[in-house]
Order: sequence, then structure tokens, then C-alpha cells
Amino acid sequence: MYKIVLLRHGQSVWNRENRFTGWTDVELSEQGVSEAHSAGKILKKDGYEFDLLFQNPLKRVVNTAKIVLDELNETDIEIRTAWQLNERNYGALQGLNKSETALKYGEEQVKIWRRGYDVAIPPLSKDSPMYPGKDPLYSDLKESEIPLSENLKQVVERVVPYWNDVVIPEMKNGRKIILVASGNSLRAVVKHVEKISDSDIVDVNVPTGIPWVYELDENLNVIKKSYLGDPEEVKKAIDTVANQAKAK
Repeated sequence: MYKIVLLRHGQSVWNRENRFTGWTDVELSEQGVSEAHSAGKILKKDGYEFDLLFQNPLKRVVNTAKIVLDELNETDIEIRTAWQLNERNYGALQGLNKSETALKYGEEQVKIWRRGYDVAIPPLSKDSPMYPGKDPLYSDLKESEIPLSENLKQVVERVVPYWNDVVIPEMKNGRKIILVASGNSLRAVVKHVEKISDSDIVDVNVPTGIPWVYELDENLNVIKKSYLGDPEEVKKAIDTVANQAKAK
């Protein structure tokens, strides 16, 4: 049996403001810092130890991971940072308030943009200040690797090869792994691991700052998935994410 812990970063300042964030590199909010500390404390209480951490380069993820490791008192751990684990690039929607966008275009259209598997969304212009090609974080990427917008299918196409080629071999080698990433990169993992259909993934939401554990058999089939923490708090956090794009 294999085991791996996954964690979405704590609430960011744009999560708090209910904005589409994507590859925009924003900080954790005060609540997000608190969520990261809580995640670390829960993992410590439940006896988790790690020797390998995967993360993406966005500061809300990196800072969440650092706080968690501090809570665990993990000072000697390998950390691998991969842009392939980035959040979905929300294109021209980045920076827009989700509720205001729903008022303008309708809740159904925003749900399709936000959660649809292979629906195109309005792309960023390369002149936009939010174009990732202007960010030093991605100076090593080819222009063809920098998206102007992405749907979940495109996120799956970059996340799953990294998961299969890099994460899984380390897990099979007995490494104790925690993977800290973003909402949609984790939805890509969930879709792949749990074999969720293109239509059903629309209703899958990942809460901020709450770790969950996959236990997999030797064929990488899910034996068990469990969130760590109070079940009512977990449900509340998932519902909060699901309701972000309601028109208000």
C-alpha cells in the first residue's frame, strides 16, 4: 500500500476578495496563514512525517508549505518545486471578482468557465501585466509552455505526466510525500487518481488549507481517501469554494 498527503494552500488575499487568481502570484491572507498553521498542527497530531515535499512556485503555496514544515519541525526534507503543479491560468478572468462576473455573464456561464473540463475561456493578452511571460518565476520556460489561458483538460495534460513520471516513482520508492499545490492542479490529480469523468469533475471542489490522504494499492487504485480534521469544518470549507461564483 502507498500513502500520500495532498494540501491546497491556505486562503490567499485574492481568495479572500473572491477573485480569479490563476498564475497571478499573490500572498496568503491572515486566514490563509492560520489555515496553514492548522494543517501543520493536524498533521503533527496525527503523527505524519515526511522526507519529500512537492510544491509549485507560487508564493501562496511556498509559504503554506514552509509553515506546515515549521509546525512539523521538519528541517531536513527534500523540496522540489515544479511549475507543472501550478494553478490553472484563468486568462482574462484573472483579477476579476467571481460574483461580479456571475452577475454580468450569469452563474451558469461562470460555472462553465470555472469548472468546465474542456471549455475555452478568454485568453490573456501578452501585453497584460498578468502575462506569466513577464514574471521572473518562469524565465526558464519556453514561450510555448506559458499559457494565455487554460481549461482543466490542459491542466491535466501538464499535471498528470509530472505525477506519473516524478511523484509516483518516489512514492513507490518508499518516500514519505506531501504535495502542496493549488485548487485546479489538485483537481487534476483527483480526477486522475479517482478516475472521475469529465462531467463529474465539474462538481469537485478542493478546500483551502485542509490536508487529505490517499491510500493506494499496488496498482494505484484508491483504497481510501480521508480529509484530516473535523468533518463539519471540512464540509463547510468545501461548500465555501463551491459557492464562490454565486451572483450577489
